[in-house]
Amino acid sequence: MESATAFYSGTEVIQRSISVDDTLTIKAGNVHSVYEISQCLQFINSNEFKKVALQFPDELLGDSGAVIKALEEGTTAKIFVLADTSYGSCCVDEIASQHANADCIIHYGSACLSPTSRLPVLYVFGQQPVDVAHCYDQITKCSQDSEEPVLLMYDVVYAHAIDELERLLHSTHPGVIVSKVNASPSTSSNSYRASDAVKPTPLDDEHTSKDLSQDKDNSSSLLSKDNITDSSLSVDNTATNSASSQCHFGRTFTLADNCTIDDYAVFYIGSEGRTLTNLMMTFNKCPFYTYDPRTQIYRRETLNVNRALMKRYYLVEKGKDANVVGIVVGTLGVRDYLAVIAHLKEIIKKAGKKSYTFLVGKLNVAKLANFMEVDVFVLVSCPENSLLDNQEFYKPVLTPFEMELACNRAREWTGDYVTDFRQILPGASKHVPLPADNTPSETDVSLITGNLRTLGTDDDTESSVGDAKAVVARDNMAITTHTSAGEYLAGRSWRGLEQDLGNTPVTKAVEGMKGIAAGYANETDEGTQV
Repeated sequence: MESATAFYSGTEVIQRSISVDDTLTIKAGNVHSVYEISQCLQFINSNEFKKVALQFPDELLGDSGAVIKALEEGTTAKIFVLADTSYGSCCVDEIASQHANADCIIHYGSACLSPTSRLPVLYVFGQQPVDVAHCYDQITKCSQDSEEPVLLMYDVVYAHAIDELERLLHSTHPGVIVSKVNASPSTSSNSYRASDAVKPTPLDDEHTSKDLSQDKDNSSSLLSKDNITDSSLSVDNTATNSASSQCHFGRTFTLADNCTIDDYAVFYIGSEGRTLTNLMMTFNKCPFYTYDPRTQIYRRETLNVNRALMKRYYLVEKGKDANVVGIVVGTLGVRDYLAVIAHLKEIIKKAGKKSYTFLVGKLNVAKLANFMEVDVFVLVSCPENSLLDNQEFYKPVLTPFEMELACNRAREWTGDYVTDFRQILPGASKHVPLPADNTPSETDVSLITGNLRTLGTDDDTESSVGDAKAVVARDNMAITTHTSAGEYLAGRSWRGLEQDLGNTPVTKAVEGMKGIAAGYANETDEGTQV
């Protein structure tokens, strides 16, 4: 941990430069093709949008001025760029767009393709360069190296080259399954690619399912324009009614008959990053081969998935040991995030633990370090942002799936891993019902501390455990059981600044020191006052 950065002088702070990877920016002459300006204009004009929000990741902000100039030449709509994303740049920032009363969002760059619920969204992935012939040769090599059939997946920024690659593979490697990027419509918004038709085509019945959301606030009152709203609901990351057709993380593919995805080797086109990690954790029984178009390097990934899963299981054990759980809201745009927060509160309460909800914006170590009374945190975020490196944080940060493993006694650890929190909700393919309310609590031994722990609450103790307003002390008698963060705060030696009203004399305001703490104006170089 680099604590020394807190003591930089003012000059160093002002002159500090932030490195941003600008290798993805393009020349102005290629703006119309790479950013698909004609499709964006058709999307805006055909739906008569008046205010359009553009969302860029940091590495593409250098092109935002050229994109706006090109769009303004073909539409009278007011176009503006979102200054900063509320959370990850891969997620659509609907909240910031609604603050500016935007009618729609055009999301540029890499995306996690998490379903949205409030505004119409157009995805423009960009067309990062890829040598299709060289990539085809590497897929051929992968087919020869692998004993399993090959499933082709890719980062969305290379989606523009997949059709050409598929035509080459169809004649020589018909057994290679090519996934398709799919942005599916919902009740209150539409998400689709710029390269597709402006008006999205509803999915077939075999791809539709009941909406998972149990929250009334996300009901039909948040409908978008009639001409782009579709009544069909699609549940991502689930197997469809067809035994071989599946959709995972916005990618649709059809497997061979009598085959599961565990029977395939995955060939991934893209760089190392959160997308690849998410796929490898989810499909942890599949061998992975990767091809990076930027370096043209093909290799088999040697990540020890079993070791990574054991690290995540360690977090599950920490969740079982925890008494106070903090639910961190890491997204306000992914559909059903309110439903999963309510679900987490329910299972945490039934496990005999206390939960608190935190909304802190972009996550960092310093923000969570302010809540030392919390034993573990649960991050509700998109699949690509939920797998954090816990080495930096003072307290473990779990995913909703890991927290359910810790609290739901009916769910067992099988090695299967779920990064999409929507899959643990009622009605989804990975949902496991909670035990009956009359199920007695269970006691086991912690694998970390070796102490006894109890999971679940009995009927006679549930009310006392769930009371967040318990009195801390009365008549000089201290309560021995701490069930809330308020009681933890009462036990601290320092509880924050005290106003001490009525006991502090009133004084006139006087002029204080001038400058910054590193060197006030009335101080010499040696730090003594003049």
